[in-house]
Amino acid sequence: MIKRIICLLLFIGFGKLQAQELNARVQLLAPQVSNISKPTLDALQRTIRDFLNNNKFSNESYKAQERIDCNFIITINSWDGGSGYTAEAQIQSSRPVFNSSYNSTLLNISDKNFDFSYNDGSTIDFSDQNYISNISALLSYYAYTIIGLDKDSFSKMGGTPYYKKAQNIINLAQSSNNSGWKAVDGLRNRFWFNENVLNPIFSELRSFIYNYHRNGLDQLTDNDKGLTQIIAALPALQQMDKQKLGSIFPNVYFASKAEEITNILAKSNNTQERIKAYNMLAEIDPANIGKYEALKRN
Repeated sequence: MIKRIICLLLFIGFGKLQAQELNARVQLLAPQVSNISKPTLDALQRTIRDFLNNNKFSNESYKAQERIDCNFIITINSWDGGSGYTAEAQIQSSRPVFNSSYNSTLLNISDKNFDFSYNDGSTIDFSDQNYISNISALLSYYAYTIIGLDKDSFSKMGGTPYYKKAQNIINLAQSSNNSGWKAVDGLRNRFWFNENVLNPIFSELRSFIYNYHRNGLDQLTDNDKGLTQIIAALPALQQMDKQKLGSIFPNVYFASKAEEITNILAKSNNTQERIKAYNMLAEIDPANIGKYEALKRN
């Protein structure tokens, strides 16, 4: 009987370990800040990593192999010697491609306003109903955004509930004096990225994310159907308002995907198909036209 209880407790404990959504790697850098000790930096790095990996951001349970790979590279630019840090961050996430060892990037975004307060030795508390601290809000916002993009890649518009959770974090954080949470804080910040992903104007891009990954990349190992599906999904992007193509969501997405899309479509033996894809991509994403030039070569 005792053995059964122990086994049950171990099973429950193991299940909780597998329940979280993120498999986050965190790197904290301070190359220009001489007054931060390495032990302090290492401890803060562990605290941030534990916050991302040990909190549950949804009601779903993830198996170990289903957890979303993501990277947070946080560079501290200054420290006031107490609890105040000015920083910037590079946040990346990816998802595996079916029947392959390849991981495809979903998010690669730079946040120049990653400032926060943190007292050495304290924990970072999580709440999606109250604003606790800017570091908690920042990490929660990106956790929900990462999960939302992952969901979008597996089911059409599947990320909406998580983008709305990120939107709630924004609304709560606007009462603080920290930058990046408001429309007036610039055009390339957390507020506008979230506004874009929830705006119907960009629904074609979100549908493309699903078609590109689920009907395209995940089908590549079987036959040429995946390539055909990716090219077939491109015309929908031409329906987006051309005035909105410079917005943060399409800008960030194509900046991280242009090279991959080119490498995938370049495998097509159909020259006319590649040229067609080039023409559409050059219109949709002129900022990365240099990368798409490879599609015109034999």
